[in-house]
Amino acid sequence: MDGTIRRPGAAKPADESNDEELMVAYSHGSQDAFDELFLRYKQPLFGFFRRRVADPAQAEELTQESFIAVIRASSRYQPSALFRTYLYAIGLKILGAHRRKAAFRACFTGAPDNYQEPAALGNLETEYALRQAMGKLERLEREILLLREFEQLSYAEIAELLHLPVNTVRSRLFRARMALHRLLAASAPSSSAEQARIEERS
Repeated sequence: MDGTIRRPGAAKPADESNDEELMVAYSHGSQDAFDELFLRYKQPLFGFFRRRVADPAQAEELTQESFIAVIRASSRYQPSALFRTYLYAIGLKILGAHRRKAAFRACFTGAPDNYQEPAALGNLETEYALRQAMGKLERLEREILLLREFEQLSYAEIAELLHLPVNTVRSRLFRARMALHRLLAASAPSSSAEQARIEERS
């Protein structure tokens, strides 16, 4: 407590309001409310895109596009769901549009539209193995895994975001984790053998 006495019904400062209150306040014209939302979500949303596109500059651009979409849709906002679910739903739509454009360009340039999963943790060998394994997962299961493990969304939030039953989210997440485990385990022997060959040559 800072000792400040507020009148009953007075608006809370932006940094004390929850996300949904802030979005409602912004839809009624409060720039401070949007600024606070931006501060809270600019890094999580950048991370959301960074784990799905290889180019950091592209991830930054998609992050900006998402916030612009929030601004444009603010007058229609209804706090019927958590704001972060609302924000990630916008992010998924923008990511989908980006992927469709990339696939369209690839038809003319011949560049493959390969998934690249830039891992954030571990050494280079581990990052490479994780990137390759994630790229082999079925797209929906990979998306569920990313939303759960990196964005830390609940099962209910993922279900709402992807328009799936909660039980489907649970089963697909289990399958994704098992598949990822198998893929990483399969890649381990070759890595160990390569390390042994390097040590023999040393």
